[in-house]
Amino acid sequence: MLAASLLTATQCILAMLLYGGVLLWALCRVSWIELLADTRRQHLLFGSVFVIALLWMVRRDFDNGLTFHFIGLTAVTLLLNWQLALIAGTLAQLGLLVIGWDDVAAFGVNGVLRVLLPVAVTLLISQSLERFKPRNLFMYIFISGFFAAGVSAVVTILAGMGLLAWSGELVMPVALLEVFGYLLLVAFPEAFINGTVIAGLVVFYPDWLETFDTDRYLQEPFDPDNKG
Repeated sequence: MLAASLLTATQCILAMLLYGGVLLWALCRVSWIELLADTRRQHLLFGSVFVIALLWMVRRDFDNGLTFHFIGLTAVTLLLNWQLALIAGTLAQLGLLVIGWDDVAAFGVNGVLRVLLPVAVTLLISQSLERFKPRNLFMYIFISGFFAAGVSAVVTILAGMGLLAWSGELVMPVALLEVFGYLLLVAFPEAFINGTVIAGLVVFYPDWLETFDTDRYLQEPFDPDNKG
């Protein structure tokens, strides 16, 4: 993530407006009555906030203001759907602000990078897959889980580099191959973490996943020879 010292005031303001607008939209789209009536979903929401905050605390801070950590929002998006995933990510980010681990002025920028973009990419890939109505649950695990998480990490890194280039703080590596190596280094573990979580949930608690169609993915395969 980025410190405010690496950004311009215009970037911070525009990112805050974008992030705040999308968050407000998500708050309006949540069915609060259903959420308040469903204690299991409440536990999943607050548990996700806690896990995300812990995951973000496992980080590497650099002297120039850059911070690297895993994101984890792909699994949360598939678990809670995009509205609650945005809320969970925002609450986790507020928690890091309270303990002094995040920069207040960069709240909007970091919210866009590590919450809004991963949720949007995961939602786009997941919904694109569901248009084909696949019956093989491994497609859900690998495409909506592993692949979406890896792409989310790459998009986040590229968007961060774009912001740094805009502010004049970007120092490009000498070779494009080096950039590809960095992206792969970030994308693979992000994909592994999120994909493993989704695989475990599909096997043990498929009813917890808001985006998982249990009737389609877990139905008995059709046997044309079975006339009964």
